[in-house]
Parts: sequence; structure tokens; C-alpha cells
Amino acid sequence: MQVADVHVHIYPDKVAQRASQSVGEFYHVPMEVEIASVGSLVQSMERSGISRSVVHSVAVRPGTVGSINDFIARTCNEHPEFVGFMTLHQDTPDMAAEIERACDLGLKGIKLHPDTQQVNMDDERLMRAYEVAERKGLPLILHCGDYRYDYSHPRRLKRILHEFPNLVVNAAHFGGWSVYDYALEFLEGERCFLDVSSSMRYLGPRRTRELVEAYGYDRILFGSDFPMWRPEGVLEDFNALGFSQGAYERMCLRNCERFLGMDL
Repeated sequence: MQVADVHVHIYPDKVAQRASQSVGEFYHVPMEVEIASVGSLVQSMERSGISRSVVHSVAVRPGTVGSINDFIARTCNEHPEFVGFMTLHQDTPDMAAEIERACDLGLKGIKLHPDTQQVNMDDERLMRAYEVAERKGLPLILHCGDYRYDYSHPRRLKRILHEFPNLVVNAAHFGGWSVYDYALEFLEGERCFLDVSSSMRYLGPRRTRELVEAYGYDRILFGSDFPMWRPEGVLEDFNALGFSQGAYERMCLRNCERFLGMDL
């Protein structure tokens, strides 16, 4: 069965090790992958049998948005197994122009991380970006949830979904990393996808199964959150949950195709 990993971070070789360390420091966890380089990801995909990866990075300063998007686009041109998402920053001077430029480079969607970017996900500056994304049919990956912050609380995503009913959203980490019950409260009946990245090791197999079944097989996306976790290990944990072959095909491939609006 083909598998698409919808949640993968990559960095240029010269900063890949430091970037991986920074992620570990932010979450106070040891990283399973010490160097978040393109080569390291390719090797992991080969070991796991993952055929496609949705790759992205995060701009913590507005001045780095363009160079990050250039790197993601260039890397995707070199690796057809990748699907690239652009980054934006709430203080990007002309967000609509950068979205247009990134689309011209071949990037297929937008990834935002409100906690590391220190902005409420429903901040009016980002709401303008969602308006453009909805109009252009660009899917959006949003980091959701962190018990330490309020920036990405699931209730904020609920407001976004109601404000932009045609926006295609992946609420990462079951819609609320470390606040999974809040996510279920606010997002169970909403119209969004949810990926399983950086969640199963915290939830355990029983609660993971319960959340998958609560949200429904048609909303769940497989994601590893490389480099925080090795994709092959996350996929092994996911496969061990014991869902039917049809459910796995939806969660590991078909739902990703629906999210991206493209045949993988």
C-alpha cells in the first residue's frame, strides 16, 4: 500500500542539525532524528516504504519567508516524491504577493505554526491569508494545540473554519497537541482533516484508536512530524493499531489526495 506522510519538516544542510536541536529544545524532548536534512528524510522514506512526503518549514521572522519558500520549491523540483508547502509570517509585508509567488514556484499549500511564530492563529493578519487561500483553493496545515500557550488553541481554529467554510485545513496533531480532549470538544463536528503526527507516543494505542474512531476514518491523515520522530517508527505504530485495510488506505493515502486536491 502506498503511504503519504503529510507532516514533514526539512531544512537546508547547513542549518539542518541546529534546526533539529531547536525543535527539541522548544518541546523539551529528545529528537529521534538529529539532522533534519533532505538526505536524511529520503533515507527514512526508503526504509519505511513511504512514497510521498508533504514538506515544509516555518518562518519565525518575516525576512526569511522568501528564502524558505525558495528552498522548499527548489527541493521539490529535485525530488518529485515531495509535495511542497509554503511558509508565511504574520508580518510579511505583502502576503498576497508572496502567496502568488510561491504558487508560481510550484508550492501547493501553506503551513503555519502559531506557537513558534507567536501569533494567534485567528489573528486578523493571518485571516487575510486564509481569505486568499480559500479563494485560490490552497490547503492549509496548521499546528494546533500546546498546553503552554493559547496561540493555537482548537477554539481559535473553530472560528477560522466558520469564517472560511471552503478553506481546506489539516488540524495537525489530532487538532490539539497535548490538549487532545479540548480538540475533540471543539472540532469533533467540524469540517477539517486531522493528522496523527506527534500524538501516538503520548496518547497510547487505545486512546489513539478512540480519537480516530471519534473523528472518523475519512478525516484522519498519516503524518510523522519528521525530524521529531522517525517516519518508519511512526508508521509501524500506526499499522499496529489494527484498523482494516480499507481504513488504512483512506488514512494513509486517499484522504491526503483529497486534502491536497491531487492524485498521488
